Amino acid sequence: MMKQAFSILVLIAGLGAAMPVAAQFATNPVDADSSAEHKAGAGFTLVKSKYATLNFATYATIRYLNSVATDDTYTDAKGQVREVPKRNDIQFQKVTLYFKGWIATPKFRYFAYVWTSNANQGQGAQVVVAGNLQYEINKHFDIGAGIGALPTNRSLYGQWPSWLRQDARSMAEEYFRGSFTTGVWAQGEIVKNFYYKSMLGNNLSQLGVDAGQLDDGFNTWSNALWWVTRDYGRLGAYGDFERHEQVATIVGGSFTRSNETPQSQPGTDAPENSQIRISDGTAIFNVGAFEPGTQVQKARYRMTSFNGGLKYRGFSLDAEYFIRRVDDFTTSGSIPVSKLSDQGGTLQASTMLVNKTLQLYGIGSYIKGEYGNPSELNFGLNWYPLKNKILRLNPEVIFANQSPVGYFSFPTVVGAKGTVYMINIELFY
Repeated sequence: MMKQAFSILVLIAGLGAAMPVAAQFATNPVDADSSAEHKAGAGFTLVKSKYATLNFATYATIRYLNSVATDDTYTDAKGQVREVPKRNDIQFQKVTLYFKGWIATPKFRYFAYVWTSNANQGQGAQVVVAGNLQYEINKHFDIGAGIGALPTNRSLYGQWPSWLRQDARSMAEEYFRGSFTTGVWAQGEIVKNFYYKSMLGNNLSQLGVDAGQLDDGFNTWSNALWWVTRDYGRLGAYGDFERHEQVATIVGGSFTRSNETPQSQPGTDAPENSQIRISDGTAIFNVGAFEPGTQVQKARYRMTSFNGGLKYRGFSLDAEYFIRRVDDFTTSGSIPVSKLSDQGGTLQASTMLVNKTLQLYGIGSYIKGEYGNPSELNFGLNWYPLKNKILRLNPEVIFANQSPVGYFSFPTVVGAKGTVYMINIELFY
């Protein structure tokens, strides 16, 4: 399937190189809206004085999801046949309200938000109130504390929601990545166009996990380095909406380690779920995950990721590779493994069919795991009716092959095999 994915994504690349589109692009690809008076996510200024500022912005999405064409069951690595829940529904998927600004000096910034995943009504962390404080000493050293993203891979550098898919990562990213947790971090520009972020946090994902469930170690550490050329943009947004007339590139990598326990993991259906799983989709802390009556009580997670990408005349090509090792198990009962070693990758390509209006993309994703080799192909369109990123319509078709990830706010469920359709409407003002 990865060979098929590569062939199709190269075809999209060819379309991008050949498509005659009017040349306009922003000087800042991250902010990305040179043709609009209002930039996506800029929001409204509520307070502006010499002592402080307050800005309000909002993000909202509606999703129709249809997975009735997937198989009714899947067989896990132990030979057990499990049911695959199907969906055919529409959800006011996500609403986020942002409050941000500075106090006393523009160097001292605050960021607070209310975040809700409505597909998870009734689940833990369905509504999150969170934020952080940051202080910029200089462009090389900006420190922060609060809830933030562990920079385990590129989609957590901070460019969300500037992804090709609307509010959904690729299957492989979702399987390997960390998430959001409370901690402290430093970030900045080492030399021109060469950036870093280093974060020390409570665990891999704290949304849906209370303080009493955390262990007494402070051992989650994630580090990222990345380099960009031209005006690619510091945060590494996906797709060439801006249309670069010269090739712009990004190259980066991350390393993350964390000690995890069953209590420090979010629930299986948590809205920002980052369970450590084996490649058939089984969470490693489930009772009987490896042998009947046994349970992993503690494990060490280590993951390295490498990414690269380019943008040119409305075309983009991005790749990311993941290497994950889970070991140092403490268990109740004896299990037949002492370590888990999985690898996988994602390849993404896109082209602007109509400048600042219509974008075609394809994504291939593959995992080489010890308990199966799942894969996935995604093809979709992004239509920007206002010719900016404030509003988009995003239909997508997903060809899943034994998905090892899934939860209510994600398009697929664990074990999904077959075709899934979704249509998204996104507002980012």
